Amino acid sequence: MKSITIHGLDDPLDTLIRERARKQNLSLNKTIKQLLAQSLGLSNKPEKSRKELFADLCGVWTNEDREEFVAATRDLNTVDPNDWS
Repeated sequence: MKSITIHGLDDPLDTLIRERARKQNLSLNKTIKQLLAQSLGLSNKPEKSRKELFADLCGVWTNEDREEFVAATRDLNTVDPNDWS
C-alpha cells in the first residue's frame, strides 16, 4: 500500500475529520481512508442510514414532543356539525 501526506489542512476540515474519527471510534487514518473511498465512489456502504441523513431536515421528536403535540391538537380530531351547515 502507498502512503500520502496532506499538507495545509484548514482548521475546520481538520476539526471535522477528528470529530468524525472520535464519533466512529476510528483512527484518523482509517477515517480519512473511508472519506476518500466514499467521495470517489469506491465504497458501496452508505455512511449513514436514510433516517440519519434526513433527520436534520425533518426533525426528530422525542416521545415527550409527540405527547405535547397530540395534546395540543386533540380538539382537531372532533368534527363540529355546526361547521358544516
